[in-house]
Amino acid sequence: MEVVGGETSASASGGGGGGGVYELKAMPMYSEDILFCIDVDAESMVEMKTPGPDGKPLTKLDSIKKSIILFITTKLTINPDHRFAFATLAKTTSWLKKEFSSEVEPAIAALHGLSATTSPCGQADLTQLFRVAAHEAKKSCAQKRLFRVILIYCRSAVIPQHQWPVSQRNFTLDVMYLHEKPGPDNCPQEVYDALVDVLEHVSELEGYIYESAQRLARVLYRDMCVLVSHPQQRCPQDDLDIPKSLTKKAPAAESGNGEDRPPVSNQ
Repeated sequence: MEVVGGETSASASGGGGGGGVYELKAMPMYSEDILFCIDVDAESMVEMKTPGPDGKPLTKLDSIKKSIILFITTKLTINPDHRFAFATLAKTTSWLKKEFSSEVEPAIAALHGLSATTSPCGQADLTQLFRVAAHEAKKSCAQKRLFRVILIYCRSAVIPQHQWPVSQRNFTLDVMYLHEKPGPDNCPQEVYDALVDVLEHVSELEGYIYESAQRLARVLYRDMCVLVSHPQQRCPQDDLDIPKSLTKKAPAAESGNGEDRPPVSNQ
């Protein structure tokens, strides 16, 4: 656990007026226990637009594995005390690697053995995931650690379900949603809206959600890098201005009421 802050600053007084004094109190920055929950529905085997370095086709699941390894190595570079475990989502949640560890090799081994189902899973019930998270979060809290779930979801036509009380919030939830373009056989906008509702329903601290239909590994890696940010240090996602686009932005339109959710990607 790191401590951030602890300095006292005073503004200079002048002209007969007293200067105000403010103090930034020290805040404990807890190490994280992070549970990755990876969707293993058959849709995770859809190929990305670009092949891998060896020229072979790269699936969504392949890219997910690489992005998680990137995430873990980055987090451990920042703080080697972070720990990671893995679960899968088919019809419900199952453990893939239950022991939380700061070692990279066991994480790579667990991901190497991960495979998708050969047929669509149908429903996606998140209740068991939240039960597991709440149980593990209590153990993390007792050790003065922070618990986070990163859900990586790949279904374009299956709206996730759950039965979880809104009063029970002891972990943070992030969501990465990789989907296909909207069409007659899927409803990614409805799925995305449901995932936003889930995040707002269960997350203790500021949780982020990203989505993409582009099938580009670099987009997944970029968004996963933003999730490296510690939940205790985050601003609201609506105020987040990274990553910045390299293209010139058009003049901002007149602001509305800000209540509408952004549409899912269609490219």
